[in-house]
Amino acid sequence: MTKYRKPTKAIITDAGYASRYLPIAKTVPKGMLPIGNRPIMQLVVEECVAADIREIIIVATPEGKPIYEDYFNNAVNHIRKQLIAQGKAERYEVVREVLDFPKIRIIIQDPALPYGNGSPIVSAREYIADDEAFVAIYSDDVVFGTSDTKTLCDAFAEHSDAAAIIMGQEVDPSVVHKYGIISLKQGDKLDNIVEKPAVGKAPSTLASYGRYLLTPEVFDHLRPNMTGLDNELWTVDAITQMAARGDVYVVKTKGQWKTTGDPKNYFLAHLQYVLDNEDYADDVRGFVMQ
Repeated sequence: MTKYRKPTKAIITDAGYASRYLPIAKTVPKGMLPIGNRPIMQLVVEECVAADIREIIIVATPEGKPIYEDYFNNAVNHIRKQLIAQGKAERYEVVREVLDFPKIRIIIQDPALPYGNGSPIVSAREYIADDEAFVAIYSDDVVFGTSDTKTLCDAFAEHSDAAAIIMGQEVDPSVVHKYGIISLKQGDKLDNIVEKPAVGKAPSTLASYGRYLLTPEVFDHLRPNMTGLDNELWTVDAITQMAARGDVYVVKTKGQWKTTGDPKNYFLAHLQYVLDNEDYADDVRGFVMQ
Protein backbone atom coordinates (compact mmCIF):
# COMPACT_ATOMS: atom_id res chain seq x y z
CA MET A 1 0.00 0.00 0.00
CA THR A 2 1.49 3.33 -1.06
CA LYS A 3 1.81 6.15 1.43
CA TYR A 4 0.88 8.91 -1.00
CA ARG A 5 -1.46 9.13 -3.96
CA LYS A 6 0.07 9.83 -7.35
CA PRO A 7 0.30 13.51 -8.33
CA THR A 8 -2.67 15.18 -9.97
CA LYS A 9 -1.64 18.71 -8.97
CA ALA A 10 1.29 20.93 -9.89
CA ILE A 11 2.56 24.10 -8.25
CA ILE A 12 4.27 26.46 -10.71
CA THR A 13 6.13 29.39 -9.20
CA ASP A 14 6.59 32.87 -10.64
CA ALA A 15 6.45 34.94 -7.47
CA GLY A 16 9.71 36.87 -7.79
CA TYR A 17 10.16 40.34 -9.22
CA ALA A 18 12.76 39.38 -11.86
CA SER A 19 14.98 42.39 -11.26
CA ARG A 20 17.37 41.32 -14.04
CA TYR A 21 14.51 41.94 -16.47
CA LEU A 22 13.67 45.47 -15.41
CA PRO A 23 12.11 47.63 -16.72
CA ILE A 24 9.82 45.16 -18.56
CA ALA A 25 9.40 43.01 -15.44
CA LYS A 26 7.71 45.86 -13.59
CA THR A 27 4.68 45.29 -15.83
CA VAL A 28 5.03 41.79 -17.31
CA PRO A 29 5.69 38.68 -15.16
CA LYS A 30 8.79 36.81 -16.26
CA GLY A 31 6.69 33.74 -17.02
CA MET A 32 4.74 35.77 -19.58
CA LEU A 33 7.79 36.50 -21.73
CA PRO A 34 7.38 34.80 -25.11
CA ILE A 35 8.96 31.61 -26.37
CA GLY A 36 7.83 31.54 -29.97
CA ASN A 37 4.24 32.81 -29.86
CA ARG A 38 3.54 31.29 -26.42
CA PRO A 39 4.58 32.63 -23.02
CA ILE A 40 7.05 30.62 -20.97
CA MET A 41 4.27 29.76 -18.53
CA GLN A 42 2.17 28.12 -21.22
CA LEU A 43 5.02 25.80 -22.17
CA VAL A 44 5.24 24.72 -18.53
CA VAL A 45 1.47 24.24 -18.30
CA GLU A 46 1.53 22.13 -21.48
CA GLU A 47 4.23 19.98 -19.89
CA CYS A 48 1.86 19.36 -16.96
CA VAL A 49 -1.04 18.55 -19.28
CA ALA A 50 1.12 15.92 -21.01
CA ALA A 51 1.49 14.24 -17.61
CA ASP A 52 -2.28 14.21 -16.96
CA ILE A 53 -2.03 16.84 -14.21
CA ARG A 54 -5.58 17.97 -13.50
CA GLU A 55 -5.08 21.05 -11.34
CA ILE A 56 -2.36 23.67 -11.70
CA ILE A 57 -1.63 26.27 -9.04
CA ILE A 58 0.38 29.24 -10.28
CA VAL A 59 1.97 31.26 -7.48
CA ALA A 60 2.42 34.83 -8.70
CA THR A 61 3.13 38.31 -7.43
CA PRO A 62 0.17 40.55 -6.61
CA GLU A 63 0.83 42.41 -9.87
CA GLY A 64 1.15 39.21 -11.86
CA LYS A 65 -2.00 37.52 -10.58
CA PRO A 66 -4.51 39.49 -12.72
CA ILE A 67 -2.29 39.09 -15.78
CA TYR A 68 -2.25 35.31 -15.45
CA GLU A 69 -5.98 35.22 -14.72
CA ASP A 70 -6.65 37.21 -17.86
CA TYR A 71 -4.38 35.05 -20.00
CA PHE A 72 -5.82 31.71 -18.95
CA ASN A 73 -9.48 32.75 -18.60
CA ASN A 74 -10.30 35.65 -20.92
CA ALA A 75 -12.00 34.36 -24.08
CA VAL A 76 -11.52 37.72 -25.89
CA ASN A 77 -14.78 37.20 -27.73
CA HIS A 78 -14.46 40.55 -29.47
CA ILE A 79 -11.31 39.25 -31.18
CA ARG A 80 -13.00 35.95 -32.02
CA LYS A 81 -15.96 37.76 -33.63
CA GLN A 82 -13.64 40.00 -35.63
CA LEU A 83 -11.62 37.03 -36.88
CA ILE A 84 -14.81 35.26 -37.95
CA ALA A 85 -15.93 38.39 -39.79
CA GLN A 86 -12.58 38.56 -41.57
CA GLY A 87 -12.65 34.88 -42.55
CA LYS A 88 -9.71 34.10 -40.26
CA ALA A 89 -11.49 32.06 -37.59
CA GLU A 90 -8.70 29.46 -37.57
CA ARG A 91 -6.39 31.97 -35.87
CA TYR A 92 -8.55 31.79 -32.76
CA GLU A 93 -7.86 28.08 -32.26
CA VAL A 94 -4.67 28.75 -30.28
CA VAL A 95 -6.74 30.83 -27.84
CA ARG A 96 -9.27 28.02 -27.52
CA GLU A 97 -6.43 25.65 -26.62
CA VAL A 98 -5.47 27.91 -23.71
CA LEU A 99 -9.08 28.10 -22.49
CA ASP A 100 -9.34 24.29 -22.61
CA PHE A 101 -6.46 23.67 -20.19
CA PRO A 102 -7.30 21.84 -16.93
CA LYS A 103 -8.19 23.84 -13.84
CA ILE A 104 -5.70 26.66 -13.28
CA ARG A 105 -5.76 28.49 -9.97
CA ILE A 106 -3.75 31.70 -9.53
CA ILE A 107 -2.65 32.66 -6.02
CA ILE A 108 -0.15 35.13 -4.59
CA GLN A 109 2.78 34.28 -2.38
CA ASP A 110 2.08 34.66 1.33
CA PRO A 111 3.76 37.99 2.22
CA ALA A 112 4.41 36.77 5.77
CA LEU A 113 6.87 34.15 4.52
CA PRO A 114 10.60 34.87 4.17
CA TYR A 115 12.16 35.45 0.77
CA GLY A 116 13.26 32.32 -1.06
CA ASN A 117 12.21 29.82 -3.72
CA GLY A 118 10.58 27.57 -1.13
CA SER A 119 8.05 30.20 -0.05
CA PRO A 120 5.81 29.98 -3.16
CA ILE A 121 5.48 26.23 -2.58
CA VAL A 122 4.51 26.79 1.05
CA SER A 123 1.98 29.40 -0.08
CA ALA A 124 0.06 26.66 -1.92
CA ARG A 125 0.05 24.26 1.04
CA GLU A 126 -3.71 24.47 1.64
CA TYR A 127 -4.39 23.03 -1.83
CA ILE A 128 -2.31 19.89 -1.22
CA ALA A 129 -3.94 17.05 0.71
CA ASP A 130 -1.92 15.26 3.38
CA ASP A 131 -2.01 12.00 1.42
CA GLU A 132 -1.05 13.20 -2.05
CA ALA A 133 2.23 13.74 -3.82
CA PHE A 134 2.52 16.78 -6.10
CA VAL A 135 4.84 18.34 -8.65
CA ALA A 136 6.65 21.63 -8.03
CA ILE A 137 8.05 23.58 -10.98
CA TYR A 138 10.07 26.77 -11.32
CA SER A 139 8.63 28.52 -14.35
CA ASP A 140 11.97 29.96 -15.43
CA ASP A 141 13.17 26.42 -16.21
CA VAL A 142 11.88 25.10 -19.53
CA VAL A 143 12.43 21.64 -20.96
CA PHE A 144 12.40 20.94 -24.68
CA GLY A 145 11.65 17.58 -26.25
CA THR A 146 9.84 15.88 -23.39
CA SER A 147 7.62 16.36 -20.35
CA ASP A 148 9.77 16.21 -17.24
CA THR A 149 6.54 16.21 -15.25
CA LYS A 150 5.50 12.95 -16.91
CA THR A 151 8.96 11.49 -16.29
CA LEU A 152 8.62 12.36 -12.60
CA CYS A 153 5.14 10.85 -12.38
CA ASP A 154 6.28 7.68 -14.15
CA ALA A 155 9.20 7.41 -11.73
CA PHE A 156 6.83 7.76 -8.78
CA ALA A 157 4.86 4.78 -10.08
CA GLU A 158 8.09 2.77 -9.74
CA HIS A 159 9.22 4.33 -6.43
CA SER A 160 6.06 4.80 -4.41
CA ASP A 161 8.20 4.80 -1.26
CA ALA A 162 9.90 8.04 -2.32
CA ALA A 163 9.88 11.07 -0.09
CA ALA A 164 10.68 13.04 -3.24
CA ILE A 165 11.99 12.61 -6.78
CA ILE A 166 14.07 15.26 -8.53
CA MET A 167 15.24 15.78 -12.10
CA GLY A 168 18.84 16.16 -13.19
CA GLN A 169 20.67 16.94 -16.42
CA GLU A 170 24.27 16.20 -17.30
CA VAL A 171 26.34 19.34 -17.88
CA ASP A 172 29.86 19.89 -19.15
CA PRO A 173 32.47 19.53 -16.37
CA SER A 174 33.73 23.05 -17.14
CA VAL A 175 30.44 24.67 -16.03
CA VAL A 176 29.61 22.77 -12.83
CA HIS A 177 30.43 25.92 -10.84
CA LYS A 178 27.25 27.52 -12.21
CA TYR A 179 24.80 24.95 -10.84
CA GLY A 180 23.67 22.88 -7.90
CA ILE A 181 25.38 19.55 -8.52
CA ILE A 182 23.88 16.27 -7.37
CA SER A 183 25.79 13.82 -5.20
CA LEU A 184 24.35 10.29 -5.41
CA LYS A 185 24.28 7.33 -3.10
CA GLN A 186 23.13 3.76 -3.70
CA GLY A 187 22.94 4.33 -7.44
CA ASP A 188 19.97 6.61 -8.04
CA LYS A 189 19.28 8.12 -4.62
CA LEU A 190 20.15 11.66 -3.56
CA ASP A 191 22.87 12.14 -1.00
CA ASN A 192 23.00 15.95 -1.22
CA ILE A 193 23.24 18.83 -3.62
CA VAL A 194 26.49 20.79 -3.69
CA GLU A 195 25.83 24.38 -4.65
CA LYS A 196 28.19 25.75 -7.32
CA PRO A 197 31.23 23.54 -6.60
CA ALA A 198 34.64 24.49 -7.96
CA VAL A 199 35.63 22.86 -11.24
CA GLY A 200 37.33 19.60 -10.38
CA LYS A 201 35.64 19.40 -6.98
CA ALA A 202 32.10 18.49 -8.08
CA PRO A 203 30.67 15.12 -6.95
CA SER A 204 29.21 14.56 -10.45
CA THR A 205 28.23 16.45 -13.58
CA LEU A 206 24.51 16.04 -12.87
CA ALA A 207 22.87 19.43 -12.33
CA SER A 208 19.65 19.92 -10.36
CA TYR A 209 16.99 22.35 -11.57
CA GLY A 210 13.39 23.30 -10.92
CA ARG A 211 11.51 20.03 -11.50
CA TYR A 212 10.53 18.19 -8.34
CA LEU A 213 7.98 15.58 -7.34
CA LEU A 214 7.38 16.20 -3.65
CA THR A 215 5.31 14.73 -0.85
CA PRO A 216 3.77 16.70 2.03
CA GLU A 217 6.84 15.75 4.07
CA VAL A 218 8.57 18.70 2.41
CA PHE A 219 6.45 21.12 4.42
CA ASP A 220 8.10 19.84 7.61
CA HIS A 221 11.31 21.37 6.31
CA LEU A 222 9.90 24.53 4.74
CA ARG A 223 8.99 26.50 7.83
CA PRO A 224 9.64 30.24 8.28
CA ASN A 225 12.28 29.57 10.94
CA MET A 226 14.22 27.17 8.68
CA THR A 227 15.94 29.70 6.44
CA GLY A 228 19.38 29.03 5.01
CA LEU A 229 21.86 30.96 2.89
CA ASP A 230 21.13 34.71 2.81
CA ASN A 231 18.30 34.09 5.29
CA GLU A 232 16.16 32.64 2.49
CA LEU A 233 13.85 29.63 2.47
CA TRP A 234 15.36 27.15 0.00
CA THR A 235 13.56 24.18 -1.57
CA VAL A 236 16.88 22.39 -2.10
CA ASP A 237 17.67 22.62 1.62
CA ALA A 238 14.34 20.94 2.40
CA ILE A 239 14.93 18.20 -0.17
CA THR A 240 18.42 17.54 1.19
CA GLN A 241 16.98 17.18 4.70
CA MET A 242 14.39 14.76 3.34
CA ALA A 243 17.17 12.72 1.75
CA ALA A 244 18.82 12.36 5.15
CA ARG A 245 15.65 10.78 6.57
CA GLY A 246 14.17 8.89 3.60
CA ASP A 247 14.63 8.02 -0.04
CA VAL A 248 14.87 10.85 -2.54
CA TYR A 249 15.36 9.49 -6.05
CA VAL A 250 17.10 11.22 -8.95
CA VAL A 251 16.05 10.74 -12.57
CA LYS A 252 17.68 12.21 -15.64
CA THR A 253 15.69 14.29 -18.08
CA LYS A 254 14.88 12.76 -21.45
CA GLY A 255 14.87 16.21 -23.03
CA GLN A 256 16.93 19.36 -22.75
CA TRP A 257 16.65 21.76 -19.85
CA LYS A 258 17.13 25.47 -20.47
CA THR A 259 16.97 28.25 -17.93
CA THR A 260 15.31 31.57 -18.76
CA GLY A 261 16.33 33.14 -15.48
CA ASP A 262 18.41 35.89 -17.07
CA PRO A 263 18.17 37.77 -20.38
CA LYS A 264 21.08 35.97 -22.05
CA ASN A 265 19.83 32.46 -21.33
CA TYR A 266 16.25 33.46 -22.05
CA PHE A 267 17.32 34.64 -25.50
CA LEU A 268 19.22 31.41 -26.16
CA ALA A 269 16.23 29.31 -25.07
CA HIS A 270 13.90 31.38 -27.23
CA LEU A 271 16.25 31.04 -30.20
CA GLN A 272 16.50 27.28 -29.83
CA TYR A 273 12.72 26.95 -29.61
CA VAL A 274 12.28 28.99 -32.78
CA LEU A 275 14.91 27.00 -34.66
CA ASP A 276 13.34 23.71 -33.60
CA ASN A 277 9.65 24.56 -33.98
CA GLU A 278 8.76 27.58 -36.09
CA ASP A 279 8.18 27.58 -39.85
CA TYR A 280 10.43 30.65 -40.20
CA ALA A 281 13.42 28.85 -38.62
CA ASP A 282 15.42 28.80 -41.87
CA ASP A 283 15.01 32.55 -42.23
CA VAL A 284 16.41 33.02 -38.74
CA ARG A 285 19.34 30.71 -39.50
CA GLY A 286 20.06 32.66 -42.66
CA PHE A 287 19.95 35.98 -40.82
CA VAL A 288 22.27 34.77 -38.03
CA MET A 289 24.79 33.43 -40.57
CA GLN A 290 25.06 36.74 -42.45
